[in-house]
Amino acid sequence: MSKNLTSRAEDYSKWYNELVVKADLAENSAVRGCMVIKPYGYAIWEKMQAELDRMFKDTGHQNAYFPLFVPKSLFEAEEKNAEGFAKECAVVTHYRLQNDPDAEGKLRVDPEAKLEEELVVRPTSEAIIWNTYKGWIQSYRDLPILINQWANVVRWEMRTRLFLRTAEFLWQEGHTAHATEKEAMTEAELMNNVYANFAQNFMAIPVVKGLKTESERFAGAVETFCIEALMQDGKALQAGTSHFLGQNFAKAFDVKFTNNEGQLDYVWATSWGVSTRLMGALIMTHSDDKGLVLPPNLAPWQVVIVPIYKNDDQLDAITNRANEIIESLKSVGVSCKFDGRTTLRPGAKFAQHELQGVPLRIAIGPKDMDNNTVELARRDTLTKEIIPMDDIGTKINSLLKTIQEALFTKALNFRDSHITEVDDFETFKSVLETKTGFISAHWDGTPETEQKIKELTKATIRCIPSDVKDEAGKCVLTGNPSKRRVLFAKAY
Repeated sequence: MSKNLTSRAEDYSKWYNELVVKADLAENSAVRGCMVIKPYGYAIWEKMQAELDRMFKDTGHQNAYFPLFVPKSLFEAEEKNAEGFAKECAVVTHYRLQNDPDAEGKLRVDPEAKLEEELVVRPTSEAIIWNTYKGWIQSYRDLPILINQWANVVRWEMRTRLFLRTAEFLWQEGHTAHATEKEAMTEAELMNNVYANFAQNFMAIPVVKGLKTESERFAGAVETFCIEALMQDGKALQAGTSHFLGQNFAKAFDVKFTNNEGQLDYVWATSWGVSTRLMGALIMTHSDDKGLVLPPNLAPWQVVIVPIYKNDDQLDAITNRANEIIESLKSVGVSCKFDGRTTLRPGAKFAQHELQGVPLRIAIGPKDMDNNTVELARRDTLTKEIIPMDDIGTKINSLLKTIQEALFTKALNFRDSHITEVDDFETFKSVLETKTGFISAHWDGTPETEQKIKELTKATIRCIPSDVKDEAGKCVLTGNPSKRRVLFAKAY
């Protein structure tokens, strides 16, 4: 275990917080509840962003940008949405500061500069976007509209944690408009599948796809599709959501269109999003007591080369060899960095790259130069081997794919071994406290029972899994009839 990190077994929360800071991913800012995402952390987010952006465009979506500020009257137009986010809103009431005559050098809000209408700093963009869509849509020929925006949002959280829950965070939000209910529902499910594909094949995080219960749905949604992941401490994390909004926002903003039969109808809608919370999921799914463990698909640098030398002549020769390796790796699509810093010894470089989760590390010393070999170290297994220089590009490219698959398999095995079927409430509570993870149990379908279980155990229904078949049973709490099992867990 690294001397620099608290162990996960000792204090998981402290381990996570230390890792985020010491791996140079992010830090708290001077603004309460907000974070500074540092270059290394942002480089990982950029990799996520680039892959998701490609996937969105492959499914026909275009990027646009809408204002940060939402007039309060527009925000209030869809009542359930407004009510759902009201307690988290930051509101702009004035637009200018002035010198305070009673306190030299201090500024105060200019009372004469009060806005005619208060502006909500967007917690989500449905209101401003659907007000805009009203001017874009007249006929079925204008549909569908498939828009995504990359943006920041503000939700004034009282208890914050880097990446997982901050007052301001980065995300993408898709907002689509459709001519029919079926088309909108298909879109919502499609985007949830896109998120699942991204999480599993890019982030190496296994997820459960399903639906949220009515009480857990997005405010203003008719249905919320979701992907749920399980962290190493046995808590669940909502990794992405996609919402079928029905005609709720179209009715709130009077967005009608003439359909292909010449009749006026309200537009059908979806919205969907993932955020920098995925950084937290990434950290907590794969990392260990030595630091980050990054899937190769997400690593800013998939390979780092560290020279081991005694004099400048050796460094020059190793540098030339390293440049040959970098060119060889680039030719097969592998990103590689040469760590030629003279201010750190090799051991310190090894420790840093281990902490920051670089998937593969190459060390080259004088003996390696003589033998035409390199030392290759895997971050995920912490194993080393000596390999010949010949065909190093093909070897490493293959190994990176192996690591990507191995990380997913390890996480999948953990997740599957922490899904427990339970049929009585005493066992439910026992598993929740001792084994943790997902609990598969019957629920009678009422929000009252759902709320009671939450009050008694702090566990919530994470999702109604899409791949679970109907199965008659009795509710784990009330004993009332139940049609199928759902997944409970404590969650972030």
